[in-house]
Amino acid sequence: MRLPGDLRRAVASGYLCMRAIDEIEDHPDLPAGEKAVMLEQIGETLSAARTESELEALSALVQSGGAALPRVSRLLPQHAMMAPDGAAQVIWKATAEMALRMGHWARSGWRILGEADLDAYTFDVAGRVGLMLNALWKWYDGTDGEPELAVGFGRGLQAVNILRNRTEDEARGVSYFPPAWTAVEMMRYTRRQLDMGESYLARLPEGPAREFCQIPLRLAQATLEALDAGADKLTRDQVIDLIGQ
Repeated sequence: MRLPGDLRRAVASGYLCMRAIDEIEDHPDLPAGEKAVMLEQIGETLSAARTESELEALSALVQSGGAALPRVSRLLPQHAMMAPDGAAQVIWKATAEMALRMGHWARSGWRILGEADLDAYTFDVAGRVGLMLNALWKWYDGTDGEPELAVGFGRGLQAVNILRNRTEDEARGVSYFPPAWTAVEMMRYTRRQLDMGESYLARLPEGPAREFCQIPLRLAQATLEALDAGADKLTRDQVIDLIGQ
């Protein structure tokens, strides 16, 4: 809400589009095959869209999931149409690429067999977010924090989520930890990514992009330290204090 007008609309559109497909990928009741088909069709539709009228096909796709899908997923076409002129193609392209790759991971059963697979997965579902944000900063005022570092920023946030949600993920039959990796190896991997995120933040000048990125980065860093100390997550008071800082 603290972002300026058009940039706020662009980031909100991108966030909601990606949240919509993320809820499909993570849905506890949809079979993996159905997820893959829906995500791939969404990706193909968004890839081909050049005007808002061409997004209408998305409505039938998300409605095919019925009431099983959360509201944020059913409203995907409206989220995409929220994007301001000039930013829309950035958002649609990034969401399309992510949806297609999520479809691939659903088909493969989210099999992470080594660090290369982990790199691929965290890039597909989070590094692409960093790239989209970096492209939106450039669209808005020319700010460029460097794409490679933007990928590390996104990956680091996702790796913290993987650590924090390990028990819940395994309860639904999914593990993002490579075989033989413990929390020690995953924390080491996460710190490398968050270090890139810190370098990304340092590259951003004072302004809306830096202000936007520093809050999730600080929360992720603090969450990692809390997990390392044996806590499940940050407390509400810790979160409020960090945001206040």
